[in-house]
Amino acid sequence: MKFAYTIIYVPDVAASLTFFEKAFGFSRRFLHESGMYGELETGATTLAFAAHAMGDMNFSTGHVAAHESAKPLGMEIAFVTADVKIAHAQAILAGAIELAAPAEKPWGQLVSYLRCPDGSLVELCTPMNA
Repeated sequence: MKFAYTIIYVPDVAASLTFFEKAFGFSRRFLHESGMYGELETGATTLAFAAHAMGDMNFSTGHVAAHESAKPLGMEIAFVTADVKIAHAQAILAGAIELAAPAEKPWGQLVSYLRCPDGSLVELCTPMNA
């Protein structure tokens, strides 16, 4: 078994790709000509976005649209960075909403939380000390 993808269902795949490029510095790997699916270059595990219409095709009973939820969904994606404060500020400039400013956790990590325009929840954190 290998963890291959995280796919986030969003209202506008191209807009989410653009936001993640501007906010976090990732580069676009792929955007399907239909605009319904796209991927970012993020390392060993692919971060992808799919249109809600694709979710409607995949899940006959529907799904929760993160951007329509008043509160963030009970899951997050996390990005490790040496400078959480700068990355956090850059994401806000790109359109993210601050949920928690950078703060040191009892285990020594600096962590912040943001909500992206597509509703997804992002944690920015420093590497864990070994």
